Amino acid sequence: MAETTQLTRHIESYVDSSSPTHQAASLNAIASLVNTDALTLEALIRELEMYLTTTDNVVRARGILLLAEVMTHIESKPLNSATIHSLVGFFKDRLADWRAVRGALVGCLALIRRKSVVGMVTDSDATTIAQSFLQYMQVQSLGQHYDRKLCFELLDCLLERYFDAVTTLGEDLIYGICEAIDAEKDPDCLKLAFHIVESLAQLNPDSSGLLASFAKDVFDILEPYFPIHFTRPSSGDTHVQRDLSTSLMSAFSSTPLFEPFVIPLLLEKLSSSLHSAKIDSLKYLRVCSSKYGAGRIAKYAGAIWSSLKDTLSTYLGEPDFSFTIAPVDGIGFPENEFVLEALSLLQQLIVQNSSLLVSLIIDDEDVNSIFSTIASYETYDAIPVQEKKKLHAIGRILNITAKTTISSCNAVFESLFSRLMDNLGFSVRFPNSDIPPSQRVKFGFLYVCIELLAGCRELIVGSDEPALQYVFEHETCCTMLHRFSTPLFNAFGSVLAVSADRCPLDPDTYIGVKGLQILAMFGSDVFPIQKSVFENILKKFMSIIVEDFNKTILWEAALKALYQVGSFVQKFHESEKAMSYRNLVVEKIVEILSLDDITLPFSLELEALSNIGMTGMKNMLTILQGLGRAVFSNLSKVHVHRNLRSSDIAVQLLECYSCQLLPWIHENGGSEDFVMQFVVDIWSQAGNCMDFSTLFEEKGLLDAIMKAMKLSVGSCAVESQNLIIQKAYCVLSSHTNFQQLKEVERLPLTPGNYNISLRDEGLISLFASVVIAVFPKTYIPNKRVLMHLFIITLLRGGVVPVAQALGSILNKLVSTSNSAENSSDLTLEEALDVIFNTKISFSSTDNGRSNGNEMVLTDICLGIANDRMLQINAICGLSWIGKGLLLSGHEKIKDIIMIFLECLISGTKSASPLIKDSLENTEEHIQDLLVMKCAADAFHVLMSDSEVCLNRKFHAMIRPLYKQRFSSSVMPILQQIITKSHSSLSRSFLYRAFAHILSDTPMVAILSEAKKLIPVLLDCLSMLTEDIQDKDMLYGLLLVLSGILTEKNGQEAAIENAHIIINCLIKLVDYPHKMLVRETAIQCLVALSELPHARIYPMRTQVLRAISKCLDDSKRAVRHEAVKCRQTWAST
Repeated sequence: MAETTQLTRHIESYVDSSSPTHQAASLNAIASLVNTDALTLEALIRELEMYLTTTDNVVRARGILLLAEVMTHIESKPLNSATIHSLVGFFKDRLADWRAVRGALVGCLALIRRKSVVGMVTDSDATTIAQSFLQYMQVQSLGQHYDRKLCFELLDCLLERYFDAVTTLGEDLIYGICEAIDAEKDPDCLKLAFHIVESLAQLNPDSSGLLASFAKDVFDILEPYFPIHFTRPSSGDTHVQRDLSTSLMSAFSSTPLFEPFVIPLLLEKLSSSLHSAKIDSLKYLRVCSSKYGAGRIAKYAGAIWSSLKDTLSTYLGEPDFSFTIAPVDGIGFPENEFVLEALSLLQQLIVQNSSLLVSLIIDDEDVNSIFSTIASYETYDAIPVQEKKKLHAIGRILNITAKTTISSCNAVFESLFSRLMDNLGFSVRFPNSDIPPSQRVKFGFLYVCIELLAGCRELIVGSDEPALQYVFEHETCCTMLHRFSTPLFNAFGSVLAVSADRCPLDPDTYIGVKGLQILAMFGSDVFPIQKSVFENILKKFMSIIVEDFNKTILWEAALKALYQVGSFVQKFHESEKAMSYRNLVVEKIVEILSLDDITLPFSLELEALSNIGMTGMKNMLTILQGLGRAVFSNLSKVHVHRNLRSSDIAVQLLECYSCQLLPWIHENGGSEDFVMQFVVDIWSQAGNCMDFSTLFEEKGLLDAIMKAMKLSVGSCAVESQNLIIQKAYCVLSSHTNFQQLKEVERLPLTPGNYNISLRDEGLISLFASVVIAVFPKTYIPNKRVLMHLFIITLLRGGVVPVAQALGSILNKLVSTSNSAENSSDLTLEEALDVIFNTKISFSSTDNGRSNGNEMVLTDICLGIANDRMLQINAICGLSWIGKGLLLSGHEKIKDIIMIFLECLISGTKSASPLIKDSLENTEEHIQDLLVMKCAADAFHVLMSDSEVCLNRKFHAMIRPLYKQRFSSSVMPILQQIITKSHSSLSRSFLYRAFAHILSDTPMVAILSEAKKLIPVLLDCLSMLTEDIQDKDMLYGLLLVLSGILTEKNGQEAAIENAHIIINCLIKLVDYPHKMLVRETAIQCLVALSELPHARIYPMRTQVLRAISKCLDDSKRAVRHEAVKCRQTWAST
């Protein structure tokens, strides 16, 4: 038993405290005592007695509420029936005490919610609670919405759990509910109120039940709430309004007893000028029609149909005669909420009572009159606007009718489709008669045809079961389509023959292509379009692809249609239509690649090739095989005949493969067999061509082959990569001047001894591409020898690919070899030793005498060899080597950084100031500048994200947060060196290196050091404005500054440098070489306007003067930002 003093303390804390936190703590403590049997409920009640019976209204209310809340907390604690009965008597009597009504409601609700396994309220007790509620509670007189909510929760719970008991109260219950709901305005209370009506209706479904006599009274309470509409909505009211509307809809549709009142109200509200009233009327009609049943709705069918027709005519927009966003089925229209709801309602009514609705549609005057109207106009543009609206609305209606049920589809085809055929000149007796050449097909008839065909197709395709398809095959709609498929093909084809290809929204082109596309996409081989018609459609589209390429709109539409048809028939795999598509389209496209005399531009050939390939994996494999043959055929022509056109074609083919086909294969889970074989075949061709160098005379061709090689190898598994590496190594070792690769292993390396021809350089670059793309686990033979070979190639000028390969090798190696038994495997430490400690021997000329020198790679980077081009090659190579180490987090990157910084510092030490002044333009000085620029740009290689190597696509090992760590360690060193630098030339390149690092550092790392970085950043901006070639770097730095100024931390850092920043930006607002620089500079000035007024006001005049010049900028985006900036600063 809990100590009385402790319990009393908790009770007094709850009753006397005004702090919700203290009250909650006391309540939890008391409930815990009861739940753990440290305190019995009886003992608690005895202790609370004086609080429950006191004449102090506040204390009594708090005491009753405390007991009620405890009951809520112990709902899962077993109680005997006597205790529950006693508590019911107490709380239901307290409902008469209006000052303590909240506690009484909470207590009654807690008791009603109890489950049978822990002891629940009996039916008789529930009835007494309901009686007391109805007798004493005046819900709408309660000022607090929370109290009213408790009332509705209690009523809802009574109906849900004790309906049979409370229904004995008869009409008192109904009147009590109506009185409680009447004039309620709180959304939470209304949701509960609507649910109470829904529960009441669902529990009284009989026409002779309790609700039947009072349905009108209940509906009169609900009616004022329709539609749910907030006169002054706030930002969060949309969700609340939607939930309330759904709850009211559920109440309206809860019983057919409401039908005589609900449907007339909804029909009346359809003519309302209020947006929500129209939309909700359509939604409610759909749901209520479904719940009330066909019998009750039949008498309103005519009125509903008329309203639907008017709604569609009013709100349906112009169709989008474009294939950019065209749906597969039917004609595309702008999305409109009224239209969507109206069509959904129509579909629901047809499902519910097909014969009635279809007869209304078929017999409608407007539907019938449209046939005579459209017969008067040959083209779409000739049809008057109002008649167009009517045509669009009726087309949508017929589309919905055709796609909803078999019976509705049959009926509309039987009555209207046959009329369409007659108007098109195809009689039922002679369906295959041709259209006279002099007779132009009326656009309107084909338009209605497409809507009917699209609806019918959607109905058929939606039924995948063979049994249902067999049923469809013998239905009226399918037999009629089968009979008229040939004339329909002729009709749609004739439209294309006269299409003008006049604009992107060409109705003639759209209707012709869309009609043929829908015809070709009907179901399987059995129905309703014959194989011959299907093949004629494919031939028609292919003739457009091959011959009508000068009609851009028609050509693109035909290609999109072929794609849609191909994607559809591939679902049936080995069906006759799928085979026909493969023979007539896929193989035809592949054949076109090999034809030299075809007039179709090659870029369009490739566009068609990729689109057709993407229709399915089997078609893609056929396309890839054809593309592979075309690639090797053109490579052979380049090799044998030095044909530059063949080189250009090969480049385009490889780009298509790399950028379009290969990504599609990966996204769709294709096999890598072709990809691996394609790469192996490239190496085979390289090995078979004795004079392979001709393939690399055009750098674009080598780049395209390397790109395809990397992407292909990177997409393969380790096993496939091992096979590719073996093939590549075999060709490299047997078809280059390095036939005895072991010779390369001797120390020191002597690049001058090896004559690296263009052919050898190309093969080495290709092999480097393979190395770049492999997994870390892929086995690369003779790594040491290959690294020596790459170093030789690197120093002789074949810089980037082999440097990237070296960086990739180091990145993917580990400190301990995974294959210790294989002597050719290297650990990371051994590989680093190969790169940094291998001695390189070469000859140099000094005062006319030839000297032999040996030095390591880092010596060459520092210029000891006195050969600037060699130094540039070495620095460039070291930058990629450093990137590989940086990504993996190796400490060696620190030494590499110091080498680059040394190059930047000592780049001008070799010459005295006098010489530097007098020899500004000498070749030697220019080479010194190139060395320093290369060292500065090495930081860009280190920090930027590369698309061509050392990324996740090529399986690089990337340590998290490597950029942040690099930036935080290098920035302070670089800032210190900049401060100590006395050479303006050296300082400019140090700024360049700083800019590269800062531009690629994540903003979160910059903000933490913004105060220190801003002064150097501003110096960088000033320096970069001097050279037009630095415009992209300038823009990158401006983005960094913009990021700083738009963050709170950054703004605080910018305050003390505000005037310097503004002066710098003023100079950039008219930067002539890049629009984005001007735009971003102005945006930064806008951000600066948020700094403290005292800091920026002195600069106000200067800013406004500078911005006034930007108001006449040639670019609209700059002018827009200038206006915004002027308004902001003018109000400062």
